[in-house]
Amino acid sequence: MKKNSITEFELERQDSKIKLKRGLSGPGNQAEDYAPANYGIPSQPQVLSGTPPPPAAPVATGEVDIKSPMIGTLYRAPSPEATNYVEVGSTVNVETVVCIIEAMKVMNEIKAEINGVITQILVENGKPVEFGQPLFKVRPN
Repeated sequence: MKKNSITEFELERQDSKIKLKRGLSGPGNQAEDYAPANYGIPSQPQVLSGTPPPPAAPVATGEVDIKSPMIGTLYRAPSPEATNYVEVGSTVNVETVVCIIEAMKVMNEIKAEINGVITQILVENGKPVEFGQPLFKVRPN
């Protein structure tokens, strides 16, 4: 925000809202002087039913994750009546589209960016995804 001279940012999606303000506060005008505002966000993280907890430690399997580059909704096919881009066992290359992530009504094609074979599909069709969340596991060629 400081880099781009933004003092206030607000984002509202469906039933959630986030508002960020940058300003001077307190004797030192430092970030640690700020008291976060409560915008109805619970202080403790909530685990949604059906969402598996993250693994305790990564297992060295030689597989590589294809991760989400953004927050949005994952779709495994270009339309509801079309076949999925990839399935377990599909061979992919750096240009292979593996899914679409809808963010703010824009459909973004996500490419594998690796040569290999899909070994796991980690997110169900139509489910929300977070930035950096693993979507697929690939065994590199």
